[in-house]
Amino acid sequence: MFAVTMVAVLVTMGLALTRAALGPTLFDRILALNMFGTKTVLLIAVIGFLTGRPDFLDLALLYALMNFIGTITVLRFLKFGHFADGEPEPGGQ
Repeated sequence: MFAVTMVAVLVTMGLALTRAALGPTLFDRILALNMFGTKTVLLIAVIGFLTGRPDFLDLALLYALMNFIGTITVLRFLKFGHFADGEPEPGGQ
């Protein structure tokens, strides 16, 4: 049953990569890459369960955190054009 789950997760990861490559807008591509990262977390958890290595769950949680922070960072950069806190001053620096 877990092997079937692993195959299903791999298929959805392939579909997410297809959407990321063909997405009509940039935000569709970002959403598809976020979904790919989420499915990767699921795949790591299933592999950890199948191999009897519970420490894979720690890796899955770390990857989920990195995926979340990366998505927020890219969206913030697209909205503001920089990573600094606050609004840029109109007169320069």
